[in-house]
Amino acid sequence: MQLAAMQLGWMVAVGIVVLLAVFATAMASYFVGLHSDLVALRSECDRQFAKVDVLLKERHDELPGLIATCRDHVRDEQGILEAIVDARTAYLRASTIEQKTGADKRMSGALKALFAVAENHPQVKADANFTQVRERITALEERIAGQRLAYNQTVNEYNRRLARVPSNFVAALGHFTPWPLYPVPEAARKDVNESFA
Repeated sequence: MQLAAMQLGWMVAVGIVVLLAVFATAMASYFVGLHSDLVALRSECDRQFAKVDVLLKERHDELPGLIATCRDHVRDEQGILEAIVDARTAYLRASTIEQKTGADKRMSGALKALFAVAENHPQVKADANFTQVRERITALEERIAGQRLAYNQTVNEYNRRLARVPSNFVAALGHFTPWPLYPVPEAARKDVNESFA
């Protein structure tokens, strides 16, 4: 009887150890899965920003032609052209997302100012080179806005995952940090001032 009780005790102990091992394996798999999800989302944030970056580079490649076309026609507005050159230089020197988005914000404002000035200079508006470059930049601006939205959606999902339990424990252990959102340029936030006179 004592032997049977000992065997039963060993069987219960082995059963508990097996259950604990299964539970530990399941928990480890779950946390490894969470880690993998965070790594995949972080990579997707990189990929989405790279798409924005390519479009920004394309836009910046159009700028020398725009500046050359406008330089002679808008002599009284050289400050705007200098702002475009400065923003382009800042973008080309930028190494972080924050620096690139800051340069893009400056560029968007400078381009909006230049296009507004061009509206008041018939010789600029009539220039075929200006029209072509402006159309390409406008098309790129639309693509940039769409890609910025896709980037921000991915970043929002990633940042939400970092804040949720139990992902936040995995994020802390894995040194995951929140990603910055791509700010909307001030030029896009302003109301349109229309006159119906």
